[in-house]
Formats: sequence, C-alpha cells, structure tokens
Amino acid sequence: MNDINRKPEDANNPAETLYQGRWLRLRRRGRWEYAERNNPGGAVIILAVTPEDKVLFVEQYRVAIQQFTIEMPAGLVGDLADQEHEGALLAAQRELEEETGYRCSHVSFVHEGPSSSGMSNEIIAFVRAHDLVKVGNGGGDHTENIVVHEIPRREAGAWLVARAKDGYSIDPKLFAGLWFIEHAEAFG
Repeated sequence: MNDINRKPEDANNPAETLYQGRWLRLRRRGRWEYAERNNPGGAVIILAVTPEDKVLFVEQYRVAIQQFTIEMPAGLVGDLADQEHEGALLAAQRELEEETGYRCSHVSFVHEGPSSSGMSNEIIAFVRAHDLVKVGNGGGDHTENIVVHEIPRREAGAWLVARAKDGYSIDPKLFAGLWFIEHAEAFG
C-alpha cells in the first residue's frame, strides 16, 4: 500500500517556505506547492445532535471563496495563545459552545483525514458531541458572525441541498458528517 517506489522523485526534496503568515505558510517541495497550517493540531469538525434530534449547522461568510457557507461547527485545534497544546477533543468542546451556544457532557473521536490532500497538510478530525445542553446564543467570538441552524436529522440532507439551490456553498464534508452520525457505531 505505501510502496516507496511509487512516490514522485521530488517527494523527499527539502521544503522551501514561500510565504509565512499568521495561520498558514505556503511551501514548495520539488515541483509541489502546498499550504501548511501553523497550528500543529489541525482542525476539528463537531457532529452535534440536540436532544430533540436536530443536527447543528452554522452559517457564515467565508472570505476565501466570497460566499456564505453552511458548515458543521468546527475550528482550529490549538489556535489560541493559551491553548497551543490542546487536543481535538478539547477544541471541539470549546468550539461547539462558542459557535452554537451548546455545551456537551463529552465528545468522542470518530475519524480523521486530510482536508485537501493535494493542497494542504491539514488533518481534520471528526468528533461526536454527546448530551448537548443549550447554555448560550452561540454566534462565534468577536471576529465571527455565525448563524446557528437546528435542523431535524431526518431532513438535514434535503435541507443542505435546498441551501445549495439558494446559493450557499455547502462543504461536501457535511454529507460525510451526516453519514458518521448515522453510522457512529462503526467507529467504536
């Protein structure tokens, strides 16, 4: 499966930094250009279902694509100055409450993988939030303007398709997230 002879010739060339920003750096290795996250923890997507069996989605404007998006609650791991060493599970609890106003009793790891393996080294972890309780309004931190949507789980897929028809950008990972919600037992 990981046959070293199938790697591109320049895969092990030294990496060169083309640009260093606060959250990302642009790198080149041989002929390959890619982005690296400056936070070593990657990102986390939270699979959150309320006691009323509603899936939590968040809506926000994303400057990089110049569109409003529908996403699951998510965030960077270890991106706060006093949280550099937090793990995905702790970041998930923090981001869930910050973005949606819901707190959970615990989270469990579901799966992780690359967000865009040809463009970035970022690894995204999916985690499931359990026993949600509404404790605030959500909406994100002072730099965000997040709208929270609580959609009945049975209607979530159709609701996402309808939002796409309305012009929203729908992250394809949402459909994976809905699958994970329905098949959580397969992941322990």
